[in-house]
Amino acid sequence: MAGGITETGEPYSAFVGLIYMFNLIVGTGALTMPKAFAMAGWVVSLTLITFLGFMSYMTTTFVIEAMAAANAQIRWKRREQEETDDSDSTSDYSDDEVITRGRSEPETKPILSIQRSGGHADHFDIVERVEMGQMASMFFNKVGVNMFYICLIVYLYGDLAIYAAAVPISLMEVACGNHSCSTGSVKYNDTDPCWGPVTRKDAYRVFLAVFTLLLGPFTFFNAQKTKYLQILTSLMRWIAFTMMIILALISIGKGSGDGHPPVASLSGVPNLFGVCVYSFMCQHSLPSLITPISNKKHVGTFVFADYTLILGFYVLLSFTAIFCFDSSFLHDMYTLNFTDNCNVLDIPFLRYFLGLFPVFTISTNFPIIAVTLRNNWKTLFHREGGTYPWIVDRIVFPLITLVPPVVVAFCTHNLESLVGITGAYAGTGIQYVIPACLVYYSRRHLEPVMGRDAVNKHQSPFRHAFWVWFVLVWAASCLMFVTANIILTDTKK
Repeated sequence: MAGGITETGEPYSAFVGLIYMFNLIVGTGALTMPKAFAMAGWVVSLTLITFLGFMSYMTTTFVIEAMAAANAQIRWKRREQEETDDSDSTSDYSDDEVITRGRSEPETKPILSIQRSGGHADHFDIVERVEMGQMASMFFNKVGVNMFYICLIVYLYGDLAIYAAAVPISLMEVACGNHSCSTGSVKYNDTDPCWGPVTRKDAYRVFLAVFTLLLGPFTFFNAQKTKYLQILTSLMRWIAFTMMIILALISIGKGSGDGHPPVASLSGVPNLFGVCVYSFMCQHSLPSLITPISNKKHVGTFVFADYTLILGFYVLLSFTAIFCFDSSFLHDMYTLNFTDNCNVLDIPFLRYFLGLFPVFTISTNFPIIAVTLRNNWKTLFHREGGTYPWIVDRIVFPLITLVPPVVVAFCTHNLESLVGITGAYAGTGIQYVIPACLVYYSRRHLEPVMGRDAVNKHQSPFRHAFWVWFVLVWAASCLMFVTANIILTDTKK
Protein backbone atom coordinates (compact mmCIF):
# COMPACT_ATOMS: atom_id res chain seq x y z
CA MET A 1 0.00 0.00 0.00
CA ALA A 2 2.78 2.42 0.77
CA GLY A 3 5.83 0.66 -0.51
CA GLY A 4 7.99 1.40 -3.49
CA ILE A 5 8.05 0.44 -7.15
CA THR A 6 6.63 -3.05 -7.60
CA GLU A 7 5.48 -5.42 -10.30
CA THR A 8 2.49 -4.11 -12.21
CA GLY A 9 0.55 -7.36 -11.92
CA GLU A 10 -1.62 -9.12 -14.48
CA PRO A 11 -3.21 -6.54 -16.83
CA TYR A 12 -6.98 -6.15 -17.06
CA SER A 13 -9.48 -3.96 -18.91
CA ALA A 14 -10.73 -0.58 -17.73
CA PHE A 15 -14.14 -2.12 -17.02
CA VAL A 16 -12.60 -4.73 -14.69
CA GLY A 17 -10.64 -1.92 -13.03
CA LEU A 18 -13.94 -0.09 -12.48
CA ILE A 19 -15.38 -3.17 -10.74
CA TYR A 20 -12.27 -3.53 -8.55
CA MET A 21 -12.48 0.12 -7.51
CA PHE A 22 -16.20 -0.23 -6.76
CA ASN A 23 -15.52 -3.26 -4.54
CA LEU A 24 -12.64 -1.49 -2.78
CA ILE A 25 -14.62 1.64 -1.93
CA VAL A 26 -17.93 0.01 -0.99
CA GLY A 27 -17.02 -1.82 2.21
CA THR A 28 -17.63 -1.63 5.95
CA GLY A 29 -18.16 2.13 5.87
CA ALA A 30 -21.36 1.68 3.86
CA LEU A 31 -22.92 -0.32 6.71
CA THR A 32 -22.46 2.58 9.16
CA MET A 33 -23.89 5.15 6.75
CA PRO A 34 -27.67 4.65 7.35
CA LYS A 35 -27.47 5.59 11.03
CA ALA A 36 -25.30 8.63 10.20
CA PHE A 37 -27.92 9.68 7.59
CA ALA A 38 -30.72 9.31 10.14
CA MET A 39 -28.86 11.42 12.72
CA ALA A 40 -28.04 14.28 10.30
CA GLY A 41 -31.33 14.43 8.36
CA TRP A 42 -31.99 13.33 4.80
CA VAL A 43 -31.55 16.71 3.04
CA VAL A 44 -28.29 17.51 4.85
CA SER A 45 -27.03 13.98 4.24
CA LEU A 46 -27.82 14.03 0.53
CA THR A 47 -26.13 17.41 0.09
CA LEU A 48 -23.03 16.52 2.09
CA ILE A 49 -22.44 13.08 0.57
CA THR A 50 -22.78 14.51 -2.95
CA PHE A 51 -20.22 17.22 -2.20
CA LEU A 52 -17.84 14.81 -0.46
CA GLY A 53 -18.13 12.39 -3.38
CA PHE A 54 -17.11 15.23 -5.71
CA MET A 55 -14.16 16.13 -3.46
CA SER A 56 -13.00 12.52 -3.33
CA TYR A 57 -13.24 12.25 -7.13
CA MET A 58 -11.13 15.42 -7.46
CA THR A 59 -8.36 14.11 -5.22
CA THR A 60 -8.47 10.75 -7.04
CA THR A 61 -7.62 12.59 -10.27
CA PHE A 62 -4.79 14.32 -8.34
CA VAL A 63 -3.30 10.95 -7.38
CA ILE A 64 -3.56 9.62 -10.96
CA GLU A 65 -1.75 12.72 -12.23
CA ALA A 66 0.95 12.27 -9.57
CA MET A 67 1.33 8.61 -10.61
CA ALA A 68 1.94 9.69 -14.21
CA ALA A 69 4.45 12.32 -13.02
CA ALA A 70 6.24 9.70 -10.92
CA ASN A 71 6.54 7.41 -13.95
CA ALA A 72 7.96 10.31 -15.98
CA GLN A 73 10.51 11.10 -13.27
CA ILE A 74 11.58 7.44 -13.11
CA ARG A 75 12.23 7.50 -16.87
CA TRP A 76 14.18 10.75 -16.48
CA LYS A 77 16.38 9.22 -13.79
CA ARG A 78 17.03 6.20 -15.97
CA ARG A 79 17.99 8.41 -18.88
CA GLU A 80 20.45 10.27 -16.64
CA GLN A 81 21.94 6.94 -15.57
CA GLU A 82 22.25 5.80 -19.19
CA GLU A 83 24.00 9.06 -20.07
CA THR A 84 26.38 8.55 -17.15
CA ASP A 85 27.14 5.04 -18.35
CA ASP A 86 27.67 6.35 -21.90
CA SER A 87 30.03 9.09 -20.68
CA ASP A 88 32.04 6.48 -18.78
CA SER A 89 32.45 4.49 -21.97
CA THR A 90 33.86 7.51 -23.85
CA SER A 91 37.23 6.83 -22.31
CA ASP A 92 37.71 4.44 -25.25
CA TYR A 93 37.43 7.33 -27.72
CA SER A 94 39.71 10.24 -28.61
CA ASP A 95 39.25 13.67 -26.98
CA ASP A 96 37.71 15.06 -30.20
CA GLU A 97 35.15 12.25 -30.26
CA VAL A 98 34.25 12.88 -26.62
CA ILE A 99 33.69 16.60 -27.31
CA THR A 100 31.53 15.81 -30.35
CA ARG A 101 29.42 13.30 -28.40
CA GLY A 102 29.03 15.69 -25.48
CA ARG A 103 27.82 18.52 -27.74
CA SER A 104 25.28 16.34 -29.52
CA GLU A 105 23.63 15.26 -26.23
CA PRO A 106 23.82 18.03 -23.63
CA GLU A 107 23.17 16.90 -20.06
CA THR A 108 20.42 19.42 -19.43
CA LYS A 109 18.28 18.48 -22.44
CA PRO A 110 14.62 18.23 -21.31
CA ILE A 111 13.10 14.78 -21.38
CA LEU A 112 10.37 16.06 -23.71
CA SER A 113 12.90 16.41 -26.51
CA ILE A 114 13.60 12.67 -26.39
CA GLN A 115 9.93 11.98 -26.85
CA ARG A 116 9.73 14.27 -29.86
CA SER A 117 12.89 12.95 -31.44
CA GLY A 118 11.49 9.53 -32.19
CA GLY A 119 10.57 7.81 -28.92
CA HIS A 120 7.34 5.81 -29.22
CA ALA A 121 6.27 5.76 -25.57
CA ASP A 122 4.76 8.73 -23.82
CA HIS A 123 6.85 9.51 -20.77
CA PHE A 124 3.67 10.04 -18.77
CA ASP A 125 2.42 6.50 -19.43
CA ILE A 126 1.57 4.76 -16.15
CA VAL A 127 3.40 1.47 -16.68
CA GLU A 128 5.14 0.99 -13.34
CA ARG A 129 3.25 0.70 -10.08
CA VAL A 130 4.61 3.46 -7.86
CA GLU A 131 2.94 3.27 -4.46
CA MET A 132 2.05 6.42 -2.49
CA GLY A 133 4.99 5.96 -0.12
CA GLN A 134 7.42 6.01 -3.03
CA MET A 135 5.70 9.07 -4.53
CA ALA A 136 6.02 10.79 -1.16
CA SER A 137 9.75 9.96 -1.14
CA MET A 138 10.12 11.37 -4.65
CA PHE A 139 8.23 14.63 -4.14
CA PHE A 140 8.29 15.41 -0.38
CA ASN A 141 11.16 16.25 1.96
CA LYS A 142 12.01 14.02 4.93
CA VAL A 143 9.45 15.67 7.22
CA GLY A 144 6.75 15.28 4.58
CA VAL A 145 7.57 11.59 4.09
CA ASN A 146 7.38 10.93 7.85
CA MET A 147 4.08 12.81 8.11
CA PHE A 148 2.71 10.71 5.24
CA TYR A 149 3.60 7.45 6.97
CA ILE A 150 2.25 8.64 10.33
CA CYS A 151 -1.06 9.64 8.72
CA LEU A 152 -1.31 6.30 6.92
CA ILE A 153 -0.48 4.37 10.08
CA VAL A 154 -3.13 6.23 12.10
CA TYR A 155 -5.68 5.47 9.39
CA LEU A 156 -4.76 1.78 9.35
CA TYR A 157 -5.01 1.66 13.16
CA GLY A 158 -8.52 3.11 12.87
CA ASP A 159 -9.34 0.53 10.19
CA LEU A 160 -8.20 -2.33 12.43
CA ALA A 161 -10.09 -0.96 15.44
CA ILE A 162 -13.27 -0.77 13.33
CA TYR A 163 -12.78 -4.34 12.11
CA ALA A 164 -11.90 -5.61 15.60
CA ALA A 165 -15.16 -4.12 16.95
CA ALA A 166 -17.45 -4.95 14.01
CA VAL A 167 -16.95 -8.74 14.12
CA PRO A 168 -17.62 -9.19 17.89
CA ILE A 169 -20.62 -6.83 17.67
CA SER A 170 -22.17 -8.94 14.90
CA LEU A 171 -21.48 -12.16 16.80
CA MET A 172 -22.89 -10.68 20.02
CA GLU A 173 -26.09 -9.50 18.32
CA VAL A 174 -26.63 -12.89 16.68
CA ALA A 175 -25.90 -14.78 19.92
CA CYS A 176 -27.77 -12.46 22.31
CA GLY A 177 -30.42 -10.85 20.12
CA ASN A 178 -34.08 -11.54 19.57
CA HIS A 179 -34.67 -14.07 16.76
CA SER A 180 -38.01 -15.50 17.84
CA CYS A 181 -40.23 -13.07 15.87
CA SER A 182 -42.32 -12.74 19.03
CA THR A 183 -41.63 -9.01 19.27
CA GLY A 184 -40.45 -6.22 17.03
CA SER A 185 -37.21 -4.31 17.23
CA VAL A 186 -35.83 -4.02 20.74
CA LYS A 187 -33.30 -1.51 22.04
CA TYR A 188 -30.74 -3.40 24.13
CA ASN A 189 -28.26 -2.09 26.70
CA ASP A 190 -24.77 -3.44 27.33
CA THR A 191 -25.83 -4.53 30.82
CA ASP A 192 -28.74 -6.67 29.58
CA PRO A 193 -28.22 -10.42 30.08
CA CYS A 194 -27.04 -12.59 27.22
CA TRP A 195 -26.48 -16.06 28.72
CA GLY A 196 -27.62 -16.17 32.33
CA PRO A 197 -25.26 -13.98 34.39
CA VAL A 198 -23.20 -13.08 31.31
CA THR A 199 -24.11 -9.60 30.06
CA ARG A 200 -24.05 -8.47 26.44
CA LYS A 201 -20.90 -6.45 27.10
CA ASP A 202 -19.19 -9.54 28.56
CA ALA A 203 -20.24 -11.57 25.53
CA TYR A 204 -18.84 -8.88 23.23
CA ARG A 205 -15.47 -9.05 25.00
CA VAL A 206 -15.44 -12.84 24.87
CA PHE A 207 -16.00 -12.72 21.10
CA LEU A 208 -13.32 -10.02 20.80
CA ALA A 209 -10.85 -12.28 22.63
CA VAL A 210 -11.69 -15.22 20.36
CA PHE A 211 -11.40 -13.02 17.26
CA THR A 212 -7.98 -11.75 18.42
CA LEU A 213 -6.69 -15.25 19.21
CA LEU A 214 -7.82 -16.62 15.85
CA LEU A 215 -6.76 -13.78 13.53
CA GLY A 216 -4.06 -12.02 15.58
CA PRO A 217 -1.33 -14.59 14.79
CA PHE A 218 -1.56 -13.72 11.08
CA THR A 219 0.07 -10.37 11.98
CA PHE A 220 3.28 -12.26 12.74
CA PHE A 221 3.40 -13.73 9.23
CA ASN A 222 2.65 -12.61 5.69
CA ALA A 223 -0.98 -12.81 4.65
CA GLN A 224 -2.26 -12.29 1.13
CA LYS A 225 -5.82 -12.23 -0.12
CA THR A 226 -6.18 -14.74 -2.94
CA LYS A 227 -8.14 -14.10 -6.10
CA TYR A 228 -10.77 -16.73 -5.24
CA LEU A 229 -11.22 -15.42 -1.70
CA GLN A 230 -11.71 -11.93 -3.14
CA ILE A 231 -14.37 -13.25 -5.54
CA LEU A 232 -16.15 -15.07 -2.71
CA THR A 233 -16.23 -12.06 -0.36
CA SER A 234 -17.34 -9.76 -3.20
CA LEU A 235 -20.17 -12.16 -4.08
CA MET A 236 -21.33 -12.35 -0.46
CA ARG A 237 -21.17 -8.56 -0.17
CA TRP A 238 -23.38 -7.98 -3.20
CA ILE A 239 -25.89 -10.62 -2.18
CA ALA A 240 -26.18 -8.98 1.25
CA PHE A 241 -26.40 -5.38 -0.04
CA THR A 242 -28.95 -6.31 -2.70
CA MET A 243 -31.07 -8.19 -0.15
CA MET A 244 -31.07 -5.26 2.28
CA ILE A 245 -32.11 -2.74 -0.39
CA ILE A 246 -34.87 -4.97 -1.79
CA LEU A 247 -36.25 -5.93 1.63
CA ALA A 248 -36.35 -2.28 2.74
CA LEU A 249 -38.06 -1.25 -0.52
CA ILE A 250 -40.68 -4.01 -0.10
CA SER A 251 -41.37 -2.88 3.47
CA ILE A 252 -41.71 0.78 2.39
CA GLY A 253 -43.91 -0.26 -0.58
CA LYS A 254 -46.28 -2.12 1.75
CA GLY A 255 -46.61 1.02 3.86
CA SER A 256 -45.06 -0.64 6.91
CA GLY A 257 -41.93 1.51 7.00
CA ASP A 258 -41.31 2.98 10.47
CA GLY A 259 -38.73 5.59 9.46
CA HIS A 260 -39.48 9.30 9.80
CA PRO A 261 -36.04 10.94 9.51
CA PRO A 262 -35.64 14.67 10.11
CA VAL A 263 -34.96 16.98 7.19
CA ALA A 264 -31.89 18.44 8.87
CA SER A 265 -30.12 17.98 12.19
CA LEU A 266 -26.79 19.80 12.35
CA SER A 267 -25.66 17.91 15.45
CA GLY A 268 -25.21 14.81 13.31
CA VAL A 269 -23.13 16.51 10.62
CA PRO A 270 -19.61 16.04 12.13
CA ASN A 271 -20.06 12.28 12.42
CA LEU A 272 -21.68 12.07 8.99
CA PHE A 273 -18.64 13.87 7.57
CA GLY A 274 -16.25 11.29 9.02
CA VAL A 275 -18.39 8.35 7.87
CA CYS A 276 -18.69 9.73 4.32
CA VAL A 277 -14.95 10.44 4.03
CA TYR A 278 -14.20 6.91 5.26
CA SER A 279 -16.75 5.44 2.83
CA PHE A 280 -15.15 7.10 -0.22
CA MET A 281 -11.60 6.05 0.69
CA CYS A 282 -9.57 4.56 -2.16
CA GLN A 283 -6.72 7.01 -2.80
CA HIS A 284 -4.13 4.92 -0.91
CA SER A 285 -4.79 1.90 -3.18
CA LEU A 286 -5.04 3.68 -6.56
CA PRO A 287 -1.55 2.62 -7.79
CA SER A 288 -2.52 -1.04 -7.37
CA LEU A 289 -5.86 -0.47 -9.13
CA ILE A 290 -4.96 1.87 -12.00
CA THR A 291 -1.51 0.63 -13.10
CA PRO A 292 -2.59 -2.84 -14.34
CA ILE A 293 -5.34 -1.36 -16.58
CA SER A 294 -4.21 -2.22 -20.12
CA ASN A 295 -5.75 0.78 -21.91
CA LYS A 296 -5.74 3.93 -19.78
CA LYS A 297 -6.94 6.30 -22.50
CA HIS A 298 -10.37 6.78 -20.90
CA VAL A 299 -9.46 5.99 -17.31
CA GLY A 300 -10.65 9.42 -16.15
CA THR A 301 -14.12 8.79 -17.60
CA PHE A 302 -14.30 5.38 -15.94
CA VAL A 303 -13.30 6.83 -12.56
CA PHE A 304 -16.02 9.48 -12.86
CA ALA A 305 -18.58 6.80 -13.78
CA ASP A 306 -17.45 4.74 -10.79
CA TYR A 307 -17.93 7.61 -8.37
CA THR A 308 -21.37 8.35 -9.82
CA LEU A 309 -22.44 4.72 -9.39
CA ILE A 310 -21.07 4.56 -5.84
CA LEU A 311 -22.81 7.79 -4.87
CA GLY A 312 -26.09 6.44 -6.25
CA PHE A 313 -25.61 3.16 -4.40
CA TYR A 314 -24.88 4.89 -1.07
CA VAL A 315 -27.93 7.12 -1.42
CA LEU A 316 -30.18 4.15 -2.31
CA LEU A 317 -28.90 2.01 0.58
CA SER A 318 -29.15 4.80 3.15
CA PHE A 319 -32.49 6.26 2.05
CA THR A 320 -34.24 2.88 1.98
CA ALA A 321 -32.82 2.26 5.48
CA ILE A 322 -33.87 5.52 7.10
CA PHE A 323 -37.44 5.34 5.72
CA CYS A 324 -37.83 1.64 6.55
CA PHE A 325 -36.52 1.60 10.14
CA ASP A 326 -37.18 3.91 13.06
CA SER A 327 -34.08 6.09 13.54
CA SER A 328 -33.89 5.24 17.25
CA PHE A 329 -33.58 1.53 16.41
CA LEU A 330 -30.96 1.81 13.64
CA HIS A 331 -27.81 -0.10 14.56
CA ASP A 332 -24.28 1.14 13.99
CA MET A 333 -23.92 -1.92 11.74
CA TYR A 334 -26.96 -1.76 9.42
CA THR A 335 -27.07 -5.53 8.75
CA LEU A 336 -28.09 -6.09 12.38
CA ASN A 337 -31.45 -4.37 11.82
CA PHE A 338 -32.56 -7.41 9.85
CA THR A 339 -31.70 -9.93 12.58
CA ASP A 340 -34.28 -8.75 15.13
CA ASN A 341 -37.06 -7.32 12.95
CA CYS A 342 -39.27 -10.11 11.66
CA ASN A 343 -41.68 -7.67 10.00
CA VAL A 344 -39.02 -6.94 7.39
CA LEU A 345 -37.40 -10.40 7.20
CA ASP A 346 -39.04 -13.50 8.68
CA ILE A 347 -36.78 -16.21 7.22
CA PRO A 348 -34.39 -17.36 10.00
CA PHE A 349 -31.60 -18.50 7.68
CA LEU A 350 -31.47 -15.14 5.86
CA ARG A 351 -31.58 -13.24 9.17
CA TYR A 352 -28.54 -15.20 10.36
CA PHE A 353 -26.83 -14.70 7.00
CA LEU A 354 -27.16 -10.90 7.16
CA GLY A 355 -26.20 -10.83 10.83
CA LEU A 356 -23.03 -12.84 10.22
CA PHE A 357 -22.17 -11.35 6.81
CA PRO A 358 -19.72 -8.76 8.26
CA VAL A 359 -17.97 -11.55 10.19
CA PHE A 360 -16.98 -13.39 7.01
CA THR A 361 -15.98 -10.39 4.90
CA ILE A 362 -14.17 -8.43 7.62
CA SER A 363 -12.31 -11.49 8.92
CA THR A 364 -10.68 -11.95 5.51
CA ASN A 365 -9.57 -8.30 5.43
CA PHE A 366 -8.23 -8.00 8.98
CA PRO A 367 -4.96 -9.95 8.43
CA ILE A 368 -4.25 -8.06 5.20
CA ILE A 369 -4.65 -4.65 6.83
CA ALA A 370 -2.61 -5.79 9.85
CA VAL A 371 0.31 -6.96 7.69
CA THR A 372 0.14 -3.70 5.71
CA LEU A 373 0.29 -1.66 8.93
CA ARG A 374 3.19 -3.76 10.26
CA ASN A 375 5.15 -3.23 7.03
CA ASN A 376 4.53 0.53 7.15
CA TRP A 377 5.91 0.66 10.69
CA LYS A 378 9.04 -1.06 9.40
CA THR A 379 9.33 1.39 6.51
CA LEU A 380 8.92 4.42 8.79
CA PHE A 381 11.87 3.41 10.99
CA HIS A 382 13.98 1.84 8.26
CA ARG A 383 17.45 3.26 7.68
CA GLU A 384 19.39 2.74 4.47
CA GLY A 385 21.43 -0.47 4.66
CA GLY A 386 20.15 -1.30 8.15
CA THR A 387 18.35 -4.43 9.31
CA TYR A 388 16.18 -5.10 12.35
CA PRO A 389 17.09 -7.62 15.07
CA TRP A 390 14.96 -10.78 14.88
CA ILE A 391 12.96 -9.97 18.04
CA VAL A 392 12.13 -6.45 16.78
CA ASP A 393 11.20 -7.66 13.29
CA ARG A 394 9.15 -10.71 14.29
CA ILE A 395 7.79 -9.79 17.74
CA VAL A 396 7.84 -6.03 18.47
CA PHE A 397 6.42 -4.75 15.15
CA PRO A 398 3.55 -7.31 15.07
CA LEU A 399 2.70 -6.52 18.70
CA ILE A 400 2.59 -2.73 18.24
CA THR A 401 0.39 -3.43 15.22
CA LEU A 402 -2.08 -5.73 16.95
CA VAL A 403 -2.38 -4.51 20.55
CA PRO A 404 -3.60 -0.85 20.16
CA PRO A 405 -6.66 -1.55 17.95
CA VAL A 406 -7.69 -4.50 20.13
CA VAL A 407 -7.42 -2.31 23.26
CA VAL A 408 -9.56 0.38 21.58
CA ALA A 409 -12.15 -2.24 20.56
CA PHE A 410 -12.10 -3.59 24.14
CA CYS A 411 -12.85 -0.13 25.55
CA THR A 412 -15.59 0.86 23.07
CA HIS A 413 -17.75 -0.79 20.44
CA ASN A 414 -19.33 2.44 19.20
CA LEU A 415 -18.72 1.76 15.52
CA GLU A 416 -20.27 5.01 14.34
CA SER A 417 -17.81 7.05 16.42
CA LEU A 418 -14.82 4.87 15.42
CA VAL A 419 -15.63 5.28 11.73
CA GLY A 420 -16.39 8.99 12.16
CA ILE A 421 -13.14 9.80 14.00
CA THR A 422 -10.98 7.65 11.67
CA GLY A 423 -12.54 9.26 8.61
CA ALA A 424 -12.50 12.80 9.99
CA TYR A 425 -8.82 12.84 11.02
CA ALA A 426 -6.62 10.24 9.29
CA GLY A 427 -9.13 9.98 6.43
CA THR A 428 -8.93 13.72 5.77
CA GLY A 429 -5.15 13.47 5.56
CA ILE A 430 -5.13 10.55 3.13
CA GLN A 431 -8.09 11.63 1.03
CA TYR A 432 -7.47 15.38 0.86
CA VAL A 433 -4.12 16.65 2.17
CA ILE A 434 -1.74 14.02 0.75
CA PRO A 435 -3.20 13.92 -2.81
CA ALA A 436 -3.25 17.74 -2.97
CA CYS A 437 0.38 17.96 -1.80
CA LEU A 438 1.47 15.15 -4.13
CA VAL A 439 0.04 16.80 -7.23
CA TYR A 440 1.35 20.25 -6.22
CA TYR A 441 4.93 19.12 -5.59
CA SER A 442 5.01 16.72 -8.54
CA ARG A 443 4.23 19.66 -10.83
CA ARG A 444 6.97 21.74 -9.20
CA HIS A 445 9.50 18.90 -9.45
CA LEU A 446 8.86 18.11 -13.10
CA GLU A 447 8.59 21.58 -14.62
CA PRO A 448 12.39 22.27 -14.65
CA VAL A 449 13.07 18.81 -16.07
CA MET A 450 10.20 18.40 -18.54
CA GLY A 451 9.93 21.99 -19.69
CA ARG A 452 6.82 24.19 -19.62
CA ASP A 453 5.50 22.70 -22.88
CA ALA A 454 5.23 19.18 -21.47
CA VAL A 455 1.65 17.92 -21.25
CA ASN A 456 0.75 15.21 -18.77
CA LYS A 457 -1.94 13.23 -20.58
CA HIS A 458 -3.27 12.05 -17.21
CA GLN A 459 -3.47 15.60 -15.87
CA SER A 460 -6.39 16.23 -13.54
CA PRO A 461 -9.34 18.20 -14.99
CA PHE A 462 -8.84 20.39 -11.90
CA ARG A 463 -5.42 21.53 -13.09
CA HIS A 464 -5.53 25.08 -11.78
CA ALA A 465 -3.64 25.70 -8.53
CA PHE A 466 -6.87 27.10 -7.07
CA TRP A 467 -8.27 23.56 -6.70
CA VAL A 468 -5.23 22.37 -4.75
CA TRP A 469 -5.57 25.22 -2.28
CA PHE A 470 -9.35 24.74 -2.16
CA VAL A 471 -8.88 21.11 -1.09
CA LEU A 472 -6.32 22.07 1.58
CA VAL A 473 -8.49 24.89 2.99
CA TRP A 474 -11.52 22.59 2.98
CA ALA A 475 -9.56 19.88 4.83
CA ALA A 476 -8.31 22.34 7.46
CA SER A 477 -11.81 23.79 7.94
CA CYS A 478 -13.33 20.33 8.38
CA LEU A 479 -10.72 19.30 10.94
CA MET A 480 -11.33 22.45 12.97
CA PHE A 481 -15.11 22.00 12.76
CA VAL A 482 -15.02 18.34 13.84
CA THR A 483 -12.55 19.04 16.66
CA ALA A 484 -14.61 21.97 17.95
CA ASN A 485 -17.73 19.81 17.89
CA ILE A 486 -16.04 17.03 19.88
CA ILE A 487 -14.79 19.53 22.48
CA LEU A 488 -18.20 21.22 22.79
CA THR A 489 -19.99 17.86 23.05
CA ASP A 490 -17.64 16.68 25.81
CA THR A 491 -18.05 20.01 27.63
CA LYS A 492 -21.86 19.63 27.64
CA LYS A 493 -21.51 16.17 29.15
